[in-house]
Amino acid sequence: MPTLDPNGDYLHSVWGSSVYPLAKNLGVEIKLPPVQPRSRRAHEAAHWARRHGKFREYNDALFRAFFQRGEDLGNTDVLVCLGSDMGLEGDDLRKALDNASHLENVLADEREANKLGLRGVPAFIANRKIALSGVQSLESLQKFVEHARSLS
Repeated sequence: MPTLDPNGDYLHSVWGSSVYPLAKNLGVEIKLPPVQPRSRRAHEAAHWARRHGKFREYNDALFRAFFQRGEDLGNTDVLVCLGSDMGLEGDDLRKALDNASHLENVLADEREANKLGLRGVPAFIANRKIALSGVQSLESLQKFVEHARSLS
């Protein structure tokens, strides 16, 4: 399936009606990225960062790179640079990506997402029991959280 066109009407409409207002309410700086890359390599890199105790920091760097600076997360050089900027060994990350060392972890994540019925991004999961995917309004997210709490 092809990625969405960042210049197309759909993304501009969704971002204009949902993403930007939600980001503003949350005080988050965000802009529609100029590229819509495949993200599997970024997920592999995040698994690699987890092995080095830097998952959260690396994940935050991925989001800033993509949603604030519009960097191509499908590009190995971008992913390696993000790791190096955090003091991680960039050459080790490059080897892990070239060898697909964490691909099976990512494929397992994809299988679990399919079991939960996730079909889009972003995705929200509560207790691995309920899930919601796609751009949501603040009200929908609040209902999701309330529903998740009722299941605890």
